[in-house]
Amino acid sequence: MRLATWNVNSVIARLPRLLDWLATTKPDVVCLQEIKCSTDAFPADAVAELGYETAAHGDGRWNGVALLSRVGLDGVTRGLVDQPGFPDDPEPRAIGATCDGVRIWSVYVPNGREPGHAHYTYKLAWLEALRNTVAAELGSGPFVVAGDFNVAPTDDDVFDPAAFVGLTHVTPPERAALASLREAGLVDVVPRPLKYDHPFTYWDYRAGAFPKNLGMRIDLFYADAALAATVSDAYVDRNARKGKAPSDHAPVVVDVN
Repeated sequence: MRLATWNVNSVIARLPRLLDWLATTKPDVVCLQEIKCSTDAFPADAVAELGYETAAHGDGRWNGVALLSRVGLDGVTRGLVDQPGFPDDPEPRAIGATCDGVRIWSVYVPNGREPGHAHYTYKLAWLEALRNTVAAELGSGPFVVAGDFNVAPTDDDVFDPAAFVGLTHVTPPERAALASLREAGLVDVVPRPLKYDHPFTYWDYRAGAFPKNLGMRIDLFYADAALAATVSDAYVDRNARKGKAPSDHAPVVVDVN
């Protein structure tokens, strides 16, 4: 089974690229984030022509998540256990489903804006809700949670730790929340050296960040230990970040046996 996660930064704006990528890469299940459209507006018919069922969760604003599957899409769940809101109503940032026996969650963790901001507190509360949801579901079969976590797990996951001093994505509380998620029973399946030294997944649009490789690894793929042991390949598809009008994120692709 080939699984993938991709923050597309607007599924409508990126639809031609998404369709080309699906046709070329042929993932069985795709976790999408930042779809920026309502649930009803998701271009399900377009991806259905390539054999994918869709489960989307969006409100038309800057967030939204979706799952695409050509191996079944059962038990769809929108939102986390006791998910907090900002400021009140929960945002569409998590969707789960069972695909060919594998429970898969697509998540888009809040940005946090800056340490000390109310959105940063919200981010940490959201990550706690994610951990509680994962803990409640783990142990019942193969399990995956993947997406844009807006946290770089270690200093090796940013191009220059000094450039991030005082900023979000690298603070000890954020990293501790990720560690707590892993301690619930998950394995990061893409931490090892790949075809290049730093498998970054996000590069700012500004200042030539991508050609200079001034990036971060914040799009993560976590699996239960049994499933992680079957991973035969994992890579960041940098080519999908190239060309005209790309997302500022690259997909992460994982093959499991």
